[in-house]
Amino acid sequence: MENLNRLDGMEFKIDDLTDPRIVKFLKDHTNDMKLVSPPESNHALDLEGLRMPDVTFWSVWENDNLIGCGALKELNRSHAEIKSMRVSYNLRGRGVASKILSYILRDAASKGYQTISLETGSMSFFRPARKLYEKFGFQYCSPFGSYKEDKNSVFMSLKIAKNA
Repeated sequence: MENLNRLDGMEFKIDDLTDPRIVKFLKDHTNDMKLVSPPESNHALDLEGLRMPDVTFWSVWENDNLIGCGALKELNRSHAEIKSMRVSYNLRGRGVASKILSYILRDAASKGYQTISLETGSMSFFRPARKLYEKFGFQYCSPFGSYKEDKNSVFMSLKIAKNA
């Protein structure tokens, strides 16, 4: 792993996705998505998708414990998509997701992206995620990129200041 940054006691590492701990963490993520979303509505990237050159993937650590992750996928020079945000079960509701999202948004702004979008589920399982994104100013929008209208998905977008 390279590129280590710290925020509020957490270490953000640009991750090569080879550590067995992050592999298992992401497997748990995709398994959760399969449990709550039908296959045609499951848009979680697998390991190979997260290793693509247009994706920056961070693992988030605290005292050598994996506590979360998140990714940013470039759609074009001014537009990126948040992918694979996840917080360890035992830390949910403690503000970790807000810190991860803050970090991703700062990185996106520093790279000159002007719009950050995401897709998440419409089911109650995803309500905490939608509330988090709303808190950060994300607005509901129509499908973007290659997404299509889907009753199981909601789409959100945020305009950010360049080099904020």
